[in-house]
Amino acid sequence: MTSATPVKRKSHDKVAKILSTTGKNLMNNADLIVATLKAAGIHRGFGIPSGNVLPLMEAMRRGGVDFVLTAHEGSAGFAADVSGRLTGAPGLCIATLGPGATNLATGVGCAFLDRSPMIAITCNLNTDQLGRRIQMWIDHHALFRPITKATLRLERGRIAETLSQAVALALSEPMGPVHLDLPEDVALAPANEAVPAPAPRAAIAPAPDTAIAGVGELIAAAKRPIAVIGSSAMRLADPSLLLKVIERHSLPFATTTMAKGLIDEDHPLALGAIERACRQHQRRLLRSADLIVGLGYDTIEVEYEAWIDDVPLLQVDIEPVDIAPSVKLVHQATGDLAASLARLAALTATRNSWTAAALAEHRQAFQSALRPPSPSFTAHAAIDAVRRALPRAGILSFDVGAHTHQIASQWSAHAPKSFLITNGWSSMGFGLPGAIAAKLARPDLPVVCLIGDGCFQMTCGEVAVAKRLGLTLPIVVLDDKWLALIKVKQIRRQFPLYGTALQEEDYREPPAHYFGVPAVGVRDADALEAAVRQALAASGPTVIEAVVDSEHYVETVYD
Repeated sequence: MTSATPVKRKSHDKVAKILSTTGKNLMNNADLIVATLKAAGIHRGFGIPSGNVLPLMEAMRRGGVDFVLTAHEGSAGFAADVSGRLTGAPGLCIATLGPGATNLATGVGCAFLDRSPMIAITCNLNTDQLGRRIQMWIDHHALFRPITKATLRLERGRIAETLSQAVALALSEPMGPVHLDLPEDVALAPANEAVPAPAPRAAIAPAPDTAIAGVGELIAAAKRPIAVIGSSAMRLADPSLLLKVIERHSLPFATTTMAKGLIDEDHPLALGAIERACRQHQRRLLRSADLIVGLGYDTIEVEYEAWIDDVPLLQVDIEPVDIAPSVKLVHQATGDLAASLARLAALTATRNSWTAAALAEHRQAFQSALRPPSPSFTAHAAIDAVRRALPRAGILSFDVGAHTHQIASQWSAHAPKSFLITNGWSSMGFGLPGAIAAKLARPDLPVVCLIGDGCFQMTCGEVAVAKRLGLTLPIVVLDDKWLALIKVKQIRRQFPLYGTALQEEDYREPPAHYFGVPAVGVRDADALEAAVRQALAASGPTVIEAVVDSEHYVETVYD
């Protein structure tokens, strides 16, 4: 057995060499697809195979684009979303027809609402079988049309054109996923096209000069302006433009959840995240302003009418703002966001009546409210322990639930693209595949995954993926026995607790491992901090189960 392995490897290498030297004669359409994606900067794809997927997988192997086997197609979509956020090239995810496609749709929808560039490929039956009542077949275009920028069929003779169009569309603002359906006979057919040059992405026109001048005038006239930075700004090629505007005009700034870290939250003008834990504390300050300046504010995270009250709104973004009639929109500058910010930073500097002392006092009171005292090991203490253990430049990927609210308000983010969450799609199951993708995209940075026990139950199979890839990845699970966010909502609405308990019995020590990944249990903040530091020095992933008291969520998550 061992003597045959080198022979097989030599055979594979020989095939690859023939393909590279004779090119068009041996290249099939699957090879052309892979070569085109690679030319666009895509170096890996996430998915689960079937027989229909094999031609594309083999082309990936020959073409030098890694295929990352996930435990679930939804996770493949989440991982591709994060790859798109971090690499500048579209993320790639792959699934078979029918149930593979429906599973994948959850991750594709995430990229659609969170606006991450993505290419999602479903590998289908042969062309002459499409539309028939055949095992697993459904209309993929009907499935993906509502959750993608476009859904396109790959056809013989139009592979290069369609791929080029898809990549450019995914990367054009507003960014998002494009679905491609690949019949197996098309994948295997000889290619009769060359690898296309990357197509230029569509550009957004700059906002009119008069619109920018109006923004400057309103900011200069305001006495208590507050900027709120949103998720459109996440896609800026140069996030430092935000800091230039903020400092040029002395604007105190808050952020939405996804925009945290675009400016270091240690900045003296930083106010923290809005509409998460202790939101009423933030609302009081926002409603004391005389002007809200939305900078790249996408209402997909939270609509303005939820918190702005009667404060006038000034919006600077890539598209017209979506608001209820109650919101007092006084002006908006719509166009290329980078161009708008650059011009705002070049305007005459302005000052206002905010004082450094007042802002510091607000920050201190906000952070204190997030951490009610308790003799037990609280969720907020666990979050602080993880923050202490993760270096400032490290990346956090987390999940959706009550802990999302607490982390968004409590965590201090110091760098762009270091705080990974879905807050448009807002689906459980994002945190662990997101962390895996982040570590693959940025192997030079430490990455930590921080999720609730409900999310872990949903995606625990992905720990085997991290192990298979040899990723150093602490996976911190906050164990509190509940779907805590829904529990809090039941309490707030005076419903009985029903259907939200994850576990009735007392916690025991975790098993020695999950799928070969070592697991440790911790019961206090010091032990958690030490375990995360140790896991960051390990040669593979580690599951850390932190048994926490989350009763304060009733007080902090919905104040």
